[in-house]
Amino acid sequence: MSQAPIELGPINATPPAVSPPGHETHFRVGPFDEGANVSSDDTRTLHRNAEFSLPPVDSGKEAWLFLAACFVVDALIWGYAFSFGVFQDYYSQHAPFATSGNIAVIGTTAVGVLYLASPVVLGLCRLYPHHTRFATPVGLLVTSLALALASLASSTDALIVLQGALYAVGGAMAYCPTILYIDEWFVARKGMAYGMVWSGEGLASAVIPLILQRLLARFGHETTLRASGVAIFLICAPLSFFIKPRLPPSQTTAMRPWGLKFLFSSLFVPYQLGNLVQGTGHFIPGIYLPTYARTVFGASGFLSALTVLLINVATTVGCVIMGTLTDRLPATTCIVISSAGATIGVFIIWGLSSSLAVLYAFCVVYGLFAGSFTSTWPGIMRLLGRSRVTDDASPAAMDPAMIFGWLCAGRGVGSLISGPLSDALTKSMAWKGHASAGYGSGYGTLIAYTGITALLGCSSFVWKKLITPRSSLQQ
Repeated sequence: MSQAPIELGPINATPPAVSPPGHETHFRVGPFDEGANVSSDDTRTLHRNAEFSLPPVDSGKEAWLFLAACFVVDALIWGYAFSFGVFQDYYSQHAPFATSGNIAVIGTTAVGVLYLASPVVLGLCRLYPHHTRFATPVGLLVTSLALALASLASSTDALIVLQGALYAVGGAMAYCPTILYIDEWFVARKGMAYGMVWSGEGLASAVIPLILQRLLARFGHETTLRASGVAIFLICAPLSFFIKPRLPPSQTTAMRPWGLKFLFSSLFVPYQLGNLVQGTGHFIPGIYLPTYARTVFGASGFLSALTVLLINVATTVGCVIMGTLTDRLPATTCIVISSAGATIGVFIIWGLSSSLAVLYAFCVVYGLFAGSFTSTWPGIMRLLGRSRVTDDASPAAMDPAMIFGWLCAGRGVGSLISGPLSDALTKSMAWKGHASAGYGSGYGTLIAYTGITALLGCSSFVWKKLITPRSSLQQ
């Protein structure tokens, strides 16, 4: 290896963040001479004393091992939270929880806190970069402990705190480092990397409910919760070794994750509003389709559950495809593709469905398009991360990781709203007997609301093309 020195200015200088795909970047750093005075105006050439090399970006064994580890951790953390419907069905039929009216709050708390905790955990990781790598194993320990303690719970309130909130806090600690480090390991293929990681959520959401259903039927909730905690830790803890930064944490540069002026900028607000509104309707099909299939088409338990399975499998494929598209197309274009496909699927296929087979076709279309909506986020992160969206030009004010965190928070608000809102929409059974197909099934208002929110998900495109001057931002 050559011993070419590098020129360093102030001692807070950091090595270049990116090396060409397939190549390693080498640095040799030596100490200052004793007694030397170094200031921002006095740069010195440093010679060999310590050596390190950076692995390649976008390729190489370490990058793919990192991505595989992120896939598994995100899949289990998010997939388990999204599989709460199995527990809800069990709790509603077994003492001591059967008489409680707050069982559904357990699941919405888990998902909502996972989303809402993201900007907080990501901000703390930015403030303490040297400790970020340990967040994943610690978070896994917290989630496992939460599930173990939940197995001892005798009330729904205790389950809300343990299986809901505490599990989600640990889960956020476990998965947030993957978001930070993907930005270092993948550059040209960043969208593809995010899409592959997030596709694990759909795959796990298709598989985990089947496992939980068997465990609950055979062993009950106490053993199932304990086994779940042990399994999550044993599977993910060894993989946390590969969830590591590509770049050494900065010794002197302090990140400022709480620079939040961008939240109110004319660039971020349209994306966040579309994200929040879409989130209020996005989760509705996954909640109600099994009931819809059973009550409208007389489907059996398995055939009813197959609706959610198809959505989740299609989401897995859709996330990878959409993530790859964000590397090639503008963010707003990808959002329009996702929103248009979901809107057509809801209004035409679900709304006019007259058989179980057509409903299954809707599930596939909805999973491919609506399920991949979050995979458009890397495009938003890239766009706003390179834009001067505030008067403060510091990197922290436009940190892509914090952009992701606040998009997650918007999604979390949407998910919390969707629960009581969808319940209100189904109580009246409006349009039943007064319209045809799905619209006259009693779920017509639910179908219409889901379609409208899917359409409004692309409001950022309308804002950019029709309201904001074209010259304000070039993607």
